[in-house]
Amino acid sequence: MIQCSGVHMEITYASSSSCNLAASAGDAMPAVPGTTGRPVKVIPFQHPAETTTPSSSSLSSRWRSKLKGMTLTDWIELLFPCYRWIRSYKWREYLQVDLMAGITVGVMLVPQSMSYAKLAGLHPIYGLYTGFVPVFVYAIFGSSRQLAIGPVALVSLLVSNVLSNIVDSSDELYTELAILLALMVGILECIMGLLRLGWLIRFISHSVISGFTTASAIVIALSQAKYFLGYDVVRSSKIIPLIKSIIYGADKFSWPPFVMGSIMLAILLVMKHLGKSRKYLRVLRAAGPLTAVVLGTTFVKIFHPSSISLVGEIPEGLPKFSVPKEFGYMESLIPTAILITCVAILESVGIAKALAAKNGYELDSNQELFGLGVANICGSFFSAYPSTGSFSRSAVNHESGAKTGLSGFVMGIIVGCALLFMTPLFKYIPQCALAAIVISAVIGLVDYDEAIFLWRVDKKDFLLWSITSATTLFFGIEIGVIIGVGVSLAFVIHESANPHVAVLGRLPGTTIYRNIQQYTEAYTYNGIVIVRIDAPIYFANISYIKDRLREFEFEVDGPAKRGPEVERVYFVIIEMAPVTYIDSSGVQTLKDLQQEYRSRDIQIAIANPNREVLLTLARSGVIDLIGKEWYFVRVHDAVQVCLQHVQSLKDEMPKTADRSPGLFQRLLKQRAEEFSAAGGLESGDSQSPILKNDVVDPQLEPLLSRRRS
Repeated sequence: MIQCSGVHMEITYASSSSCNLAASAGDAMPAVPGTTGRPVKVIPFQHPAETTTPSSSSLSSRWRSKLKGMTLTDWIELLFPCYRWIRSYKWREYLQVDLMAGITVGVMLVPQSMSYAKLAGLHPIYGLYTGFVPVFVYAIFGSSRQLAIGPVALVSLLVSNVLSNIVDSSDELYTELAILLALMVGILECIMGLLRLGWLIRFISHSVISGFTTASAIVIALSQAKYFLGYDVVRSSKIIPLIKSIIYGADKFSWPPFVMGSIMLAILLVMKHLGKSRKYLRVLRAAGPLTAVVLGTTFVKIFHPSSISLVGEIPEGLPKFSVPKEFGYMESLIPTAILITCVAILESVGIAKALAAKNGYELDSNQELFGLGVANICGSFFSAYPSTGSFSRSAVNHESGAKTGLSGFVMGIIVGCALLFMTPLFKYIPQCALAAIVISAVIGLVDYDEAIFLWRVDKKDFLLWSITSATTLFFGIEIGVIIGVGVSLAFVIHESANPHVAVLGRLPGTTIYRNIQQYTEAYTYNGIVIVRIDAPIYFANISYIKDRLREFEFEVDGPAKRGPEVERVYFVIIEMAPVTYIDSSGVQTLKDLQQEYRSRDIQIAIANPNREVLLTLARSGVIDLIGKEWYFVRVHDAVQVCLQHVQSLKDEMPKTADRSPGLFQRLLKQRAEEFSAAGGLESGDSQSPILKNDVVDPQLEPLLSRRRS
């Protein structure tokens, strides 16, 4: 603040007036004729030359330059991400923890993989196959060092849901289609990774994923009830048929599997809780599934209960190489393959990124997606069904101290040993024990805490969560996902088509302009409307933006106005700093708006557009249409110039009976002439004294006098 002759002065960007500042009159822009005589100093605005081309290079040229700069090591790391940790492996520091983590998760993976295969409607051996070859392949081609891949509950449910509608699970075709699905998912993941299309999944909100996984977890738990109850339950992804089937079959209820399954589930939940809550007992979390299997198998071997169903014979040996068959069914499997790919991106890549951040290394999500794809493709040639990253096993792997992908190799070796030497024992595993393993795993997917959080924070996201979970429960997985994603996209489109447009006011004592709804102390000026558009301008939102500008022209709620008292708006200043992009429809709208405003004696001024937007405006002729003199670096510069014109209009009107558009047009013409006479100073065509050596002299910061109220 500067006090001068009883007048309260505020720093702005015009040259000095009644106070004697060091700025010379020759450094300032000429005063607008008919005003108080105080000149206005503005920062030069750099207009693009006519021959200027966009600075961004094409995608192909960027790739060419990147490929030219790659060394042999870079190529090896690109093709085999495991080379990154192999060449810097610290044997003394990493070997022991990697071995322990691999053994821990491997012990957890064996029973889980058999359980998830049963959930998918497959023989348990295919779960072991899925936890074998893909694990080794991912350890080579995957970029995450802690992600544990293999069969998971959600993907198993998706496989069961689609294949049960095509063929009975006891048919050999069912297994062939599950293996074919792994090949299709792998190809899709590789294509998306190579084309770097992982960003597409960002349009699916976290609320949709949370609602979907919560509903799926409930369906999975109910589908496993048949192993607890002792009678068959209809295979369905909808909650009502499942509940009906459970109720109608109640007369066939059997106590032994229910008691055993409940005891196993209780043991699993207690071990899981202790492992998560106490660090020194974290091994219990991983040992839970193995404990359930060992206890159940021991009980069966001792007592031979006839009412408890067992896994049965499991083939011994490693999977043999075979090419997937039944390609005639590919078309009907495409929607499920896409859905499983989406789940892989959302879950696996999300988990991998979080683990990479915790362990201090970078991870390329597209390369990660490619690694998952290669693992699924190779797995399909060894009788595996679709695999992806497991949240629970990855968490255990991280908590066990895994440092590199070596732990993945150890997991694969554990599964391989189980296939070679332990399958004769697996035939005595009670099915209710495997069901308990599945239920204990999916209980953590019921994300009621997220629902409570969304209700507190954002009711719209809570609505999205509720819609997705309800439709998934009552109409099935595919319908639930489609409706959830559709509603999510509808919200995105609505927000994009109705962007935030704010009226700005000046904060007292500053040259800063902010939203008058947020800063109630900000004040505006008579005859001037300052608007900020907080979004790209394109075909979907131009109508809304145009309507909002018209509203602001006639009525602006907010603080009292200052400056010369005039009856209407003469200037609309648009701050375009948040506008990252403008398309041809937006350009045409600006042209129409300029013509409309010009017919009503209103001038548009543009403040702080970015380079790409400015180039688009230059190529389309909008800069010349509005006038180069009406483009400014700062909102405050635009306000100063417009404010002097408003003062000129107020001073001239009492002197003439001519209240026609001629007066306003003459002032605009004078502005253009002064801009040209100044040698294009504001457009950056000549050197500005205030930008010399890139240092702004504080004495050149101007003062706009305003008396205290």
